[in-house]
Amino acid sequence: MTRPGGGARGGDVRIRRAAARDAKRLTRLVRTSRAYEGRYAAMVAGYRVGPDYIETHQVFTAVEPGTDRPLGFYSLILDAAELDLMFVADEVQGLGIGRLLMGHLREQAQGAGLTGVRIVAHPPAEGFYRSVGACRTGTLVADPPVVMWDRPELLLPIA
Repeated sequence: MTRPGGGARGGDVRIRRAAARDAKRLTRLVRTSRAYEGRYAAMVAGYRVGPDYIETHQVFTAVEPGTDRPLGFYSLILDAAELDLMFVADEVQGLGIGRLLMGHLREQAQGAGLTGVRIVAHPPAEGFYRSVGACRTGTLVADPPVVMWDRPELLLPIA
């Protein structure tokens, strides 16, 4: 795959509101994420981003120029001021898509009057969230059989 935007980090990638028709492609991003291999695989096995979820939540997707193929997505729960989901396709990680999505999330949160967004992170993603300004506030202890490992809890301040 070529770099989005012809080589520029984030380039011409655009972010749009996800639609019900995106459900299968977003589900595929979740289920095939290398971040959830090995001990984390059970967390996404059978996971589904359904059309109903997309229609009732603030779900936004970064799409590849000219193809509308999702490169990543996030879901912001406004009434809880929480990032519910965020995934970036394995083949475009490191190209600025996650940062682009987080910038968009900040705009959405600010527009909604939020002062901060809670993030309960997948442990390997904590460094990314901290690199975009989130601060660790605690740890959510494992809750077997649903979640088998502790997860970092962070707060992303919204200016």
